[in-house]
Amino acid sequence: MRPDTSFSGPDLCALSATEAVGLLRRGEVSAAELVEASLSRIAQVEPSVNATVTVCADRAREAALTAKGTDLGGLPIGIKDLTPVAGVLTTMGTKALKRNYPLASDPLVLRLEERGAIVMGKTNTPEMGAGGNTFNAVFGMTRNPWDTARNAGGSSGGAAVSLATGEVWLSHGSDLAGSLRTPGSFCGVVGFRPSPGVAGGGSAAMGFANEGLQGPMARNVADCALFLDAMAGFDPVWPLSMPAPTTPYATVAAQDPGQIRIAFAPDLGGFAPVEPVIAQALSDAMTQAQGPDCAVEDACPALPDLEKTYRALRAFYWAALPGRAPDFVQDFYKPTLAQNIAEGRALSAEDIVNAQLSRSALYDRMRHFLTDFDVLACPVTGIGPGPVEEEFPRSVAGIATGDYIDWLRFSFLATTTTLPSMSLPVGFTPDGLPVGLQLIGRPRGEARLLQVAQHIETALALPTTPIDPITRSSAGH
Repeated sequence: MRPDTSFSGPDLCALSATEAVGLLRRGEVSAAELVEASLSRIAQVEPSVNATVTVCADRAREAALTAKGTDLGGLPIGIKDLTPVAGVLTTMGTKALKRNYPLASDPLVLRLEERGAIVMGKTNTPEMGAGGNTFNAVFGMTRNPWDTARNAGGSSGGAAVSLATGEVWLSHGSDLAGSLRTPGSFCGVVGFRPSPGVAGGGSAAMGFANEGLQGPMARNVADCALFLDAMAGFDPVWPLSMPAPTTPYATVAAQDPGQIRIAFAPDLGGFAPVEPVIAQALSDAMTQAQGPDCAVEDACPALPDLEKTYRALRAFYWAALPGRAPDFVQDFYKPTLAQNIAEGRALSAEDIVNAQLSRSALYDRMRHFLTDFDVLACPVTGIGPGPVEEEFPRSVAGIATGDYIDWLRFSFLATTTTLPSMSLPVGFTPDGLPVGLQLIGRPRGEARLLQVAQHIETALALPTTPIDPITRSSAGH
């Protein structure tokens, strides 16, 4: 017999994913109740934020009837609108696909559903995932719930907002230039970019690419580890996929981390500028994290040719994927996306060879550096969220940006070297906007990275419950 419980919809939405899954497994709440709570919250906050742009209520209700009691146990989640879900509108943020209903789901979606996830809907993304601000010509702009006049970051901006507002308990995203990390920082949630092959694979059209990766977003570290476990495991459909760890990530993340050594690089060795309010928030967080079991040392390896290397890898990636779409799709592309594709097509064989050689050298530098440290900590971005109407900031700390990815420089290192990285909420700016700290782990070091993040999260003790969207007095739509 089911225990007598008195959870209301708001009560359920305020639970962590770990708590909600525990209730599901014990039979104290049903998947159907979580679906209805999610739908109510989506209806409540969507007019203010525009995060979950396609809601599949009937599909979710049907899935709740047969939800499994293990793994995620019937937990509603969001899927980024770059990733196909069978029978659900999947636009990739481009007008050419505004009526695209895929017949088949992405293999990662199939895995998550097999493990008890219920897809509530698709979260907003910039066109083809290109850019650090989430807007497109199909659904419009996603707004930051901490200040709806600000942007939510990109490209997994809809996913981050869906979590921050409590629409869902976990939300899927992807990352090439910080697309899991920037929205995590801007919205006060955790965004985790895993090593290649840990959380599924890349595009079906380019399965050996390791630059654009899928990953989990959550409100706290424990929930992120839970979601990563649900994504993990080998499948031959993904040529780079790896077996799941013997001990689940969620179990390891909760264990005593022992002695921790953090290398803190406030501007990544002069690689990118940082606004004073961001620098101060990160410095304060590092001070709070220090203790008898956690040492923080200012240190950073030399990173020669990092920007040039990342840009070549990115341009090649864009030319090979969205740059191969039919003309009727590419005709709609925004100028910044078309620019990146053109840069990729202009690469010479020498450019590509040099990028691969430089990438290997950078990886070796990081590998050796991290033998002395558990993680490298640095900013996620050097600036907080800007006006929602602004595609990208024109300057950071008084230094002009060259183009729409120049302000995302702190994301380049982990992508180029394929090291696991995450954005962890660590504080707020004086005007109340979240700030995330980027943690970059050792090769295939997801488990240790989660342990360090859990230590910092515990030391800071920041709230992780959902917020109602805030329209500040100075904000004008």
